[in-house]
Amino acid sequence: MEIKELTRAEEQLMQILWQLKKGFVKDVMAYLPEPKPAYNTVSTFIRILEAKGFVSYNIKGKSHEYYPIVSKEQYKSFAADKLMSGYFDNSVKRMLSFFVKKEKIDMHEADEIIELIEKLKKK
Repeated sequence: MEIKELTRAEEQLMQILWQLKKGFVKDVMAYLPEPKPAYNTVSTFIRILEAKGFVSYNIKGKSHEYYPIVSKEQYKSFAADKLMSGYFDNSVKRMLSFFVKKEKIDMHEADEIIELIEKLKKK
């Protein structure tokens, strides 16, 4: 299955569904910040996520209980690959250099990255 890119609104709803693991539209609505969109708007976006292959549902009475079928880890991998290929020519070094230059990595994180690299060297 090919993963498609999500819009900001779709990704926001997926973040909620990943957290909930499953839920009805009203459950998703409870996690949205104010001002909340209309119920029908959220319902429409969730149906779009279903059409894109991100969620499925179980019928519970007259309602649909939605659940993710693309994991957060799968989408994270897709998004990271897209970022790497689109902006850093598939170079981890270029991406890491970018974040270091922008001071987005603190010393503790830098130490953890060095530890990970050292472990990788030993394999």
